[in-house]
This record gives sequence, C-alpha cells and structure tokens, in this order.
Amino acid sequence: MDNSTLLVGLDIGTTSIKVVVADAGRQGLQVYGAVTSPTKGMRHGKIVDIDLVAESVKSAIQQASEKTNSRIFRVVTALPVSMLQLESATGLVNISDQGREVTDENVTQVMRAAIKAAKKKDRQAVAFFPSRFLIDGEKDVDDPRTMIARSLLVQGLVMTAPAAEVHNINTVLKHAGIQNNFFVPAPMAVSSVALDEAERTFGAILLDLGGGSTTATVIRDNQIKYATVDLKGAADITHDISVVLSTTMSDAEALKRDYGYAEPELASENEKFAVKAVGKDQNNLVSEKYLSEIINARLQQILRRVGRGLYNHDALSLPAGVIITGGSALLAGIDELVAADYDVKAKIYQPAQIGLRNPVYSVAYGIVNYVNELSDIGYLANTVIYDNGAFASNEKPAGAANSQKIAKRVARNTENDTELAYNKTKHDGAVDTQTRHEKKTDNNENKNKGLAAFFRKFFD
Repeated sequence: MDNSTLLVGLDIGTTSIKVVVADAGRQGLQVYGAVTSPTKGMRHGKIVDIDLVAESVKSAIQQASEKTNSRIFRVVTALPVSMLQLESATGLVNISDQGREVTDENVTQVMRAAIKAAKKKDRQAVAFFPSRFLIDGEKDVDDPRTMIARSLLVQGLVMTAPAAEVHNINTVLKHAGIQNNFFVPAPMAVSSVALDEAERTFGAILLDLGGGSTTATVIRDNQIKYATVDLKGAADITHDISVVLSTTMSDAEALKRDYGYAEPELASENEKFAVKAVGKDQNNLVSEKYLSEIINARLQQILRRVGRGLYNHDALSLPAGVIITGGSALLAGIDELVAADYDVKAKIYQPAQIGLRNPVYSVAYGIVNYVNELSDIGYLANTVIYDNGAFASNEKPAGAANSQKIAKRVARNTENDTELAYNKTKHDGAVDTQTRHEKKTDNNENKNKGLAAFFRKFFD
C-alpha cells in the first residue's frame, strides 16, 4: 500500500482509543479501516499516567496498521472541547510601499503576528480560523494570495489549550512511536460528518455521550456557539451497575451492552438473566427493566445537568434538534429518552461506511474528513502553529529539510473556510460565545479542492 497518501485520525478517549485510517488520493477520501482499543491511564478525559496511555495508543496504532496493511508514522489527533478556549486575534504586516503580489510567506507572516498577539500565559495555540483578510485596510477577501497589496491584515480566532495538557498528549504520542501532524478540535471534526449543511446553518446540538464525560456542543451558522461538559459518562453507568448488582466492572459492562435500555419503559419485567454476584455461590436473577432503571437514573442526572446550560442559552429551540454520538448512543432508546427529556427532535449519528457503523468512531472519522476538506489557508495556519510540522501525508519524518516537500499544495484557490465562534471555558465547564462574524458564502467552488489534487501534484 502507498502510505504517503494516508490520513490517520486518532481519538484518545477515557475508556477507548479510536483510530481511523483513510486514503486521500485521486479517488477521493476512502476509509481503509478502523480500530477501537481499551485505554489505560486516563480519567475523565485527562491523562493521569503517560506510560499507560502511550502503551494503549501504541497497541491501537499497531492493530490499525495490521488491519489496513499499512505503516503509520503520523496521525492527526482530536482535542476534547473541555480543553479549549478561543481568543480573537488580529495581525498586520507591510508587503511593499509600491505594492506587490501577496505570497504564501506573506500570509504565514500575518497569521503568525495574529497568533502571537493572542498568546496567553500557560496556553498554547492549537488552531487558527481566519475570518477575513484586508488588503490595504480596505479590500475584504477570503484568500489574498497573488493579489497586489501594500499591507495585509488578518482577523480571526485562535483556539488554545493548556500547554501542560498539550505537552502530555505529545509525550504520549512520542512514547508510542508516532508523530502528531496537528490537533483538530473534536467538535469541528464531528460536525463535519454528523451535521449536514442545513443543520450547521440553522442550528443543532451535538451530544457526545463518551466513556469518561458527556459533551453538548451547539452549532449554528457554521460556528460553535456554546458547549458544556459534564464529567460523567458511560464508565459511570457501568460503575453504577457494578455497585448495585454487586458484580465486576467487566460483567457490568457486558450486562449494559447486552440487556440494557436507556428508557426503562422499553425493557421487559419478565425477561430476566443471571448475574454473577461477588461473594455469592449462586447467581442473582435480574430483569431487563431493573437493569434499565439503574442505567436511566444516571442518564437522567447527566441530561439534567447538561440540559440546564442548553436551556439557558436557548439551544433547545434550534430546528435541527439533538444529534447523538459516542459509545452510549448504542443504548437502545437513548434517542427517545433525549427527545422526551428535552422536548426536541433527536437522532443517533454513526458513520455510514462499512466497518465504521458505530457512533464511537464519529470523532476519528470526522478528523480524516475534516483534514481532507481543509483549505490551503487552513494548512498555512497549521504550518505557523506547528512550525512547518503540519504534514499532509503519512510519509516517515525525515527532518525539517523535507517539510515543504510534503506540505499541502500551495496553489491559489477560492475556497472559503467555515468560521468558528467560541467563548472562553467557564469554571463550571461551560463554554459560550457572543462573538459574531459575517457568514461566508462559496461563490467559486474550486475544482481542485481537497488533498487529492495535492497528492496528484507531488506523488504522481
């Protein structure tokens, strides 16, 4: 297999690691395979043991390599919404007193100035989203390259994460023997695949029911408007089952998966199964309904806490309702429970590709799709943030001298980037926004959009 055109999405979750391997060659994005593997060393979305997490990542990457018959050197990694803050940023550079064509170097210079101006203590830039470029302080453009300018200004938003947390993730990947191309905010990855254009425009709630936490993110006008995090998730449901039924965590997980319902009314009182209780010689008989009542109690608690923030921000009136992802989306009746509790439309998202038809792959699959659709300007922004390390391929790292050879194509295009609006993380885990930006429209669809043109250019 030609490894140079591979895109590998990595989602390091509290209870499991997901890896999606795709090809971004001339045929468009094609998924080759996906793997989910248990995580050790994580607690509520945070790394508590670097060596254990590194071993978990290494195992998942090895499984993905074997499954897809490929060698994986580089990945693109998701960052959870709980880490993220957003800062407004502006940068200005002089091009020439007489005026000359704007180059890639000029664009990177002005974005570097903006990112540097927004830098805050103990936080690290992980993404930059330009909202507009101004030529000579007057002409508003999406892509200034090849245009004549005396000065160039950029306005946008810088996504930041705690420097210590970013360091820990990078250390994990280094110990696992792989290199990170760059980070992608998890909500941006999921929204690129779980929401259609109408849902992203008119408004939807992404409800990610993860293993260690639950996240609700509001998307409207192609922007993140609000997000809230509850530090309870699927692992807590399993723990409740284990405690109430006096059984092991592994048995509790199997019971939840095989017999559990999110909505007890869907379960049967007469359908019973044997549960091996710790310290007892005989198994206990438990009904589906009783098990589902245990599950429902924790789900109701999580949904109430998350729902308060959604209600306060008038998100529950959005026309597209709630789109559910994450491992607990597999619980039978979860969509009905969410719809009833929030009085909204609710549906479950899972990738449609063979081998990915499971909500747990939403983030990892979203990463490869997001990267495949990333514009040239987006890649230039990443090269600024990651010191030219934002590679667009899976080639084996060969030193800085080869960085430009395998960076994304730099020919001018007319693509418009989706804007992001995102407020600072509050102490209670909620994130809100009041920043508004003009909505962009795609008037010129570039026929060479995506990585396919890049790979044809450099690898054919």
